[in-house]
Amino acid sequence: MTETLLATPLESLHRRLGARLVPFAGYAMPVQYPAGILAEHAHCRAKAALFDVSHMGQVLVEGPGAAEALERATPADLVALPPGRQRYALLTTDSGGVLDDAMIARLADDRFFLVLNAARKAVDLGRLRTLLPHAITVTPLEDRALIALQGPAAEAVLARAGAQAAVALPFLGVAETTVAGVSALVSRSGYTGEDGFEISVAAEDAIRLAEILLADADVAPAGLGARDSLRLEAGLCLYGNDIDETTSPVEAGLVWTIGKRRRLAWDFPGAERIRRELDEGPARLRVGIVPEGRQPARSGTEVVGPDGTPIGILTSGTFGPSFGGPVAMGYVATAFARDGTPVELSLRGRLVPARIHPLPFVPHRYKRSNRTG
Repeated sequence: MTETLLATPLESLHRRLGARLVPFAGYAMPVQYPAGILAEHAHCRAKAALFDVSHMGQVLVEGPGAAEALERATPADLVALPPGRQRYALLTTDSGGVLDDAMIARLADDRFFLVLNAARKAVDLGRLRTLLPHAITVTPLEDRALIALQGPAAEAVLARAGAQAAVALPFLGVAETTVAGVSALVSRSGYTGEDGFEISVAAEDAIRLAEILLADADVAPAGLGARDSLRLEAGLCLYGNDIDETTSPVEAGLVWTIGKRRRLAWDFPGAERIRRELDEGPARLRVGIVPEGRQPARSGTEVVGPDGTPIGILTSGTFGPSFGGPVAMGYVATAFARDGTPVELSLRGRLVPARIHPLPFVPHRYKRSNRTG
């Protein structure tokens, strides 16, 4: 790697574990470990995988009226979000595009914790500081690591690590607690479609905590490759591919992130376009697409209608190990967005049959109750 890359607090551990590091959003990140992407993907589905997501932006937003202030940047209903809970939210542009997607947690009445995409955190911080009043502080937590423990065994792993408060969290719950004696901010969330946790810790504690978790027989390290195939099978958007400043929440199928109260007031950035698309229907929609055969179709592949006319483009594509074949997402003209609709993909000068497929490709297994056993 010739470019100067940032290192996460876990980089030396990745090297010891034999990871292959690649540039990603300005960081040297593990794309895979010696076991390989397919094995890491399968381990996450069967047991528990440990991901380093410390490249993401972690931000505290604090001050009187913080919920109302944050709503200047997002259509999410944050006023109604109780402490100890978090929400997947979109930061929207004035023209109705998606500036970023984020996890927003309410730690206390006037204290919020945000997780932002690595490639967008500088843009997001500038936007927040522009929109929020001076009484609200926006503080990047640059001395923190973020570890994602994902998979059906994640709860049992944390229980064995003595993190009972984390284990008791419901889906999208958040708590300031300890894991294996390490102070941490833990949320029951992730981006794999599996049950799991994201654990924010001081940078100096990151390797020690990761080593404790990896010592559990149910845990294996996993890199960006498995994280991408898992999130795509789960039908989850990757910013910069599936959503960006040109796409609206309506086109992206993310209308559910807009609070009911906000849809009455229409007082958020980009409301005019979003309201119009809800009333009139968008010209295109994000869909799942399954190509015939075994060859994956990648981002940028043209989608063609039955008469040979281009009708859309793929934004993500890979082989889905759990699905058992290639999977893709993209945007097509609304008339072709119904599940089961036959389409074709332009791959290397030939047309490959495909069909519109419902999302997710693999059912989510989030834990909707905090009951154990």
